[in-house]
This record gives sequence, structure tokens and C-alpha cells, in this order.
Amino acid sequence: MLPAATPYEFRIEVASDDIDFMGHVNNASYLKWVQEAVISHWRKLAPPDAVSSHLWVALKHEITYRRPAFLEDDVVATLLLEKVHGARAFYETVIRRGSEVLAEVKSSWCCLDAETLRPARLAQNVVDRFFVKDAR
Repeated sequence: MLPAATPYEFRIEVASDDIDFMGHVNNASYLKWVQEAVISHWRKLAPPDAVSSHLWVALKHEITYRRPAFLEDDVVATLLLEKVHGARAFYETVIRRGSEVLAEVKSSWCCLDAETLRPARLAQNVVDRFFVKDAR
């Protein structure tokens, strides 16, 4: 059984430049928010030396839009790191306004060595910081 990740909440401020010609948040802004949330999650839980020596790039986003978001909305992204495999990390992100689901995103990310810009595996002790140990 895989260890469980602790959900990570990331507050989103809807800015005026997120709003498109139809008066709601442009689809591209959701992807920007997911990227900001994933990087915030990494910086909060990873040790400083790992943060300074690694970068993350998105490989794939699969997004399902449920409802539009608008300026002044109180929006929160809840991330769940599903797994880390080699240099890749797999996330599920749900973006909500209150109890309403606005979008669901599955994404995969590649960890890069900050110097060489080549894929880099994370040390197991770094990966372990993102998952809850089963106390059984």
C-alpha cells in the first residue's frame, strides 16, 4: 500500500488580468494557478537545499472545467500528490469556490537539476516529506 499524501491548500487571488472577454476567468489562468500551487507545495515541504537545487516543469495537464470563476471569487486549489516515480511527480488538483468545484486537474511534472536542467530523481528522504507514514 502506498503512503498517503496530506492535501495541500493554496489560496488563489483572482486578478483582473485573469478575466477574459466573456467576463469570467480565462482557461489559461487555471493552469497558471496549478503551477503556482505545485511550486508552493514543493517550497513549503522540501528542505531548502532541495528547493535550491531542483526545478519543476509541467509535462502534462488534463483539466475538466466544471463552473466559471469570476473576479472577486474566493478560490482555493487543493492539491494531492498521488505519487513520485523517478524524476516525475503526479498531482490531482481540485479548484473550488466554497463547496463548488470549478475545475479538476490531473498533472504530471518533471524534476530537473537546477544546474544541468536534466531530469533528476529526488532523494527518498525528500520524497518522504510529502507523504504521511502509516502508524500501524
